[in-house]
Amino acid sequence: MAGLAAAFGSGAMTNSIEELEYTDLILATGTNTTENHPIIGMKVKRAVRQQGTKLIVIDPRKIDLVKYADIWLCQKPGTDVAVLNGLMNVIIAEGLYAKQYVEERTEGFDALKTTVEKYTPQYVEKISGVPAEDLKKAARLYAKANRASVIYAMGLTQHITGTDNVKTIANLSMLCGNVGIEGGGVNPLRGQNNVQGACDMGALPNVYPAYQPVANEDTRKKFETAWKATLSPKPGLTLVEMMNAAGTGQIRALYIMGENPLISDPDLHHVEKELKKLDLLIVQDIFLTETAKLADVVLPSASFAEKDGTFTNTERRVQRIRKAIEAPGEAKPDWEIISALASQIGYPLQYSSAQQIFEEITSLTPSYAGITYRRLEKEGLQWPCPTHDHKGTKFLHKDRFSRGRGLFHAIEFIPPAELPDAEFPLILSTGRVLYHYHTGTMTRRALGPSERYPESLVEINPVDAKKFGIADGQMVKVTSRRGMVEAKAQITEKSPVGIIFMNFHFAEAAVNILTNPALDPTGKIPEYKVCAVKLQAA
Repeated sequence: MAGLAAAFGSGAMTNSIEELEYTDLILATGTNTTENHPIIGMKVKRAVRQQGTKLIVIDPRKIDLVKYADIWLCQKPGTDVAVLNGLMNVIIAEGLYAKQYVEERTEGFDALKTTVEKYTPQYVEKISGVPAEDLKKAARLYAKANRASVIYAMGLTQHITGTDNVKTIANLSMLCGNVGIEGGGVNPLRGQNNVQGACDMGALPNVYPAYQPVANEDTRKKFETAWKATLSPKPGLTLVEMMNAAGTGQIRALYIMGENPLISDPDLHHVEKELKKLDLLIVQDIFLTETAKLADVVLPSASFAEKDGTFTNTERRVQRIRKAIEAPGEAKPDWEIISALASQIGYPLQYSSAQQIFEEITSLTPSYAGITYRRLEKEGLQWPCPTHDHKGTKFLHKDRFSRGRGLFHAIEFIPPAELPDAEFPLILSTGRVLYHYHTGTMTRRALGPSERYPESLVEINPVDAKKFGIADGQMVKVTSRRGMVEAKAQITEKSPVGIIFMNFHFAEAAVNILTNPALDPTGKIPEYKVCAVKLQAA
């Protein structure tokens, strides 16, 4: 996410996963960790049980981690900035912040202090529904911890204020001196095994590998020399912007790899309509996804177990993957397909192996410069690893920030793009469940997960179920301004009154028919976590 890169260098965890077990406090916000990142969730639970680590959970839903929390702040969806500003209001008012750290290592504190002054616990309670006394308790708990780690995921970023949310959580962390220390930090939990690696390699529209801006002339010349090509200084489009550009004819061909936007993008009716307007749609994947069924050309690719290379995980750890089995049929590793295609259209990409490509990566990517296949033979290395004798970096910003001083951003609360009204009285939030992954391309083909979680469910609070006359297990219609889906009701206290939750794994109840494509202006991420809906028995 471009906004994360601006806020904290790369959108990577500043610290390491193992540090979660040896810190004094963990603040988990916008992350259903036990279901979306079960290994990290296990470490959080172990820290609480075995090390006495304090745990603050900020989440609209009563997720599993709430059972282990010292305090749970149950906010209305989309009010994260108000809650975080409220925590900082208390910490500053009571003089609990790290004064020496703020003075020596940061800038912009006075503007932050002025902004958060009005976010008193009482004011925040009116916006977010979080009781003022709970907010005070959480603020004191966080500020008094010697080391505190923040973990967050897409519950924080998938809003029109996603970038603001991340900057505000960074404000809180710096305010208490928790960035640049072991056991501290701002730690986004990446949603897929190599999404960090993809970002590191420049799979963002505004940067080359290692977050080197496309608009920077010296950077561009370096890559033009290496790649023997002329490169544009203009940033490209993000996913939702691409779909809109396809509809206007600005984009006439689309090449989609390992992505299933016909299930995962917001406002799916719109997405399908725009994809059908393309002159050419190419999909490269391991299975025939819903998107692949629309394609003019399908290119079969190899899975993780059928190829060599590296993955970079959520803690910036670069790890080797090794081919274990042969790919079926005509499937090939992605790099081989791309090389052959590029060569066919007049740009010869002649690589002999994944290792050769990795050597090119390390020559152009300063944070990977000291990493080699030989060094990765036994264990992974965490970037930055600038030289061959460097041991890798356990946590970032130890003595100074990459920009020098850490910059506080004074952020005001902005409400979600779409709030409930008389016609659509409920808020819908979306996410994953433990037994399925993303659009179900793999997990729904596996017997075990499908037996454990065979169909889409709509989580409804008992108060709302009674109000709308809905029984547990009954089929219901969920309707937004963009469409309607049917699924089975699950009456549960997990969802608060006025909020329903659906996962997006099931094509037959594709929740993204309902979601709002409104974008964060900086990160360009859609507001998956808040949209207005109505509910009725099917």
